[in-house]
Amino acid sequence: MPSPGRQQYRTERFTAFVDAVVAIAMTLLVLPLTDAVSEAASGKLTTAEFFGEHSGQLLSFALSFLLIATFWMGHHSQYRDVERVTGPLLWINVAWMATIVWLPVPTAMLGQMESDPLQAAVYIGTLIMTQVTTLAGWLYLSRHPQLTRASDDVLRAGVIGDLAAILLFAVAMVIAVLAAPNGYAGLFVLLLAGPVTRALNRAARRRRPAAPAPSSADPLV
Repeated sequence: MPSPGRQQYRTERFTAFVDAVVAIAMTLLVLPLTDAVSEAASGKLTTAEFFGEHSGQLLSFALSFLLIATFWMGHHSQYRDVERVTGPLLWINVAWMATIVWLPVPTAMLGQMESDPLQAAVYIGTLIMTQVTTLAGWLYLSRHPQLTRASDDVLRAGVIGDLAAILLFAVAMVIAVLAAPNGYAGLFVLLLAGPVTRALNRAARRRRPAAPAPSSADPLV
């Protein structure tokens, strides 16, 4: 069987690099809050006043921290059984990491600026691109199953799960843009990930051709 890429790499340095990038991105999320504490101290604000004035920053920090953690856990699960990484797969993950590193920027916008439709599109659009690059990884591994120990069912479930997430993020973006400045509540549609994934699974099973019934001439196994 021909190699899916001219050169293949071991996974240890690849996963270590991804983990480092994610850790840095999660750390960057808190930097605007540390700056805000310094400003609060200069302005002689009390702790209660600080929490009141910066509640938006605190909420955006918590939301993005949770989302990055969720993306990282999904990435860990996706590449847990991968034994070799090719050049194209590396570039898919470079794109994934770019979306993770960029997320602190729209997070800072969300916490410090007045909400508007473009801001919502940038923030949720970043989440969609993270999910799109994750989907690209699943599709690549599905086409090159020799790179991973994961079964076809696991690869198929990854593709369907990401399609469901992209669909829900797209719905959340529409809600956020149309209902600005309070549209970020549209992200609660992500709670429907389970039902949407199950619906897509049922649709995929219906489209899959049924195995032919054994004839009387077939040997018993």
